[in-house]
Amino acid sequence: MIAAIIAAAGSGERFGASIPKALIQLGDRTLIEHAVSAVSSVADQIIVTAPSGYEKEIQTLVGDGITVVTGGATRSESVRIGLSKISAGVEYVLIHDAARALASPDLAKRVVASLKSGDVAVIPGLAQTDTVKIVGASGIVTSTPDRAAMRRVQTPQGFTYEVIKQAHSKSGEATDDAALVESLGKPVRVIDGEERAIKITTPADMATALQFLGKSTNFKTGVGVDAHHFAAGRELWLAGLLWPDQDGVEGHSDGDVAAHAICDALFAASGLGDLGSNFGTDKPEYKGASGTTLLKETLALIEKSGYEISHVSVQVIGNRPKIGSRRAEAIATLSAALGGADVALLATTTDGMGLTGEGKGIAAIASALIYSK
Repeated sequence: MIAAIIAAAGSGERFGASIPKALIQLGDRTLIEHAVSAVSSVADQIIVTAPSGYEKEIQTLVGDGITVVTGGATRSESVRIGLSKISAGVEYVLIHDAARALASPDLAKRVVASLKSGDVAVIPGLAQTDTVKIVGASGIVTSTPDRAAMRRVQTPQGFTYEVIKQAHSKSGEATDDAALVESLGKPVRVIDGEERAIKITTPADMATALQFLGKSTNFKTGVGVDAHHFAAGRELWLAGLLWPDQDGVEGHSDGDVAAHAICDALFAASGLGDLGSNFGTDKPEYKGASGTTLLKETLALIEKSGYEISHVSVQVIGNRPKIGSRRAEAIATLSAALGGADVALLATTTDGMGLTGEGKGIAAIASALIYSK
């Protein structure tokens, strides 16, 4: 199992914001939502350390399947609080900063791959291209180190659970977790980082992040919603996966509410109609069609109209099934159907209210961000 801790308890003081930095909006989502998306495709458990007083707001944003805890006074203290919440059986731990919101899912996958190959600590880094000077208290240069061996370190950083637990056992403080591991004398592997995983600290950083996010200035967004009654005797397909021993839902196709909501969000963003007009009951060829089939068809339609997907996010609403244990598998399936697009998957309940709360059905709401090629 893999756990991910996202440090999001920063105040945002240096940014000049009146709210915690994790809640600042970047494009169509907050920094914390971007950060969760970066690790959700590889993590079986996600823990977010939140600023005191903002726990409920962050829980609402990230969904019920993610553990939100109150962070500490320092980054290292917050990480230790997160480590205390890790489930039994976790083998690897990723530690990520919400401020590095645009780190890609691919970066997290490469960190995990290096851990699985035998490394005990893995961090992404970029070559230092500027000349660096060591300056004394008087403002005079004391030395010029060789920049060839230097790296600008990023997150997510990955560790075996035993090593990171040992590194934090002495309650030390460091600007990154790898430094604590280094103090144990353990080897820390550096892999190639990525320019888009910048740390967002100032408004100027935000402007740079928007350039990475956009790829183009011609953005379009859309929202999609789908809901179905449960129907005994049908298989339950959700987020592209079969959920054994669960009642399915009524519907012309397989009733995959997560896939259908994503399709509608993409159609809304691109102005290409909706699920009914493209795959409705008047089109018998889609009777019983799988959610992944409809996602692939939708992708083909929006690409034909000159768009590409920047990101989709879908939140499943219902008492069952429990998404957490299969989150990474579901994200991988949805992403594959959408040509490798960046996908976030969340889940929540409605506290006993309505169709989903009474256990009569299941629903999903999705948002999509697309851009002109």
